[in-house]
Amino acid sequence: MTQNKTQQTDASVDRFIQAVEPEQKRRDSEAVVAMMEAATGASAKMWGTSIVGFGSYRYRYESGREGDWMLCGFSPRKQNLVVYIMPGFSNYDALLERLGKHKTGKSCLYINKLADIDFDVLEQLVTESVNDMRSRYETSN
Repeated sequence: MTQNKTQQTDASVDRFIQAVEPEQKRRDSEAVVAMMEAATGASAKMWGTSIVGFGSYRYRYESGREGDWMLCGFSPRKQNLVVYIMPGFSNYDALLERLGKHKTGKSCLYINKLADIDFDVLEQLVTESVNDMRSRYETSN
């Protein structure tokens, strides 16, 4: 059985965040860490070399493949701040309408900078998505 390429590591989240450039993206990342820790009750952990994740859940596909993945997370990429909303966005249309300037992928929310969005709406989106994941899967902090 194959494993996910991206695994939780023991790398320092603080060291990773302090290396984020430019300064505004670093400050945005610090704010997202604090918000996600509060929303999940879990400490930030590195997943691979560039994703900060919070909590975890155990998944199993019909094929038999199974593994662990973060409840939520983000990555301060060069182009955008990418927020991972694991259940996707189909249940969150009303929140997305109020969020502000963003783009979405399957489970990825792309934000240029926090000043472009309503941070309280982002916090609500993260909290609701984490609660949704906890109602569907076996989770841990």
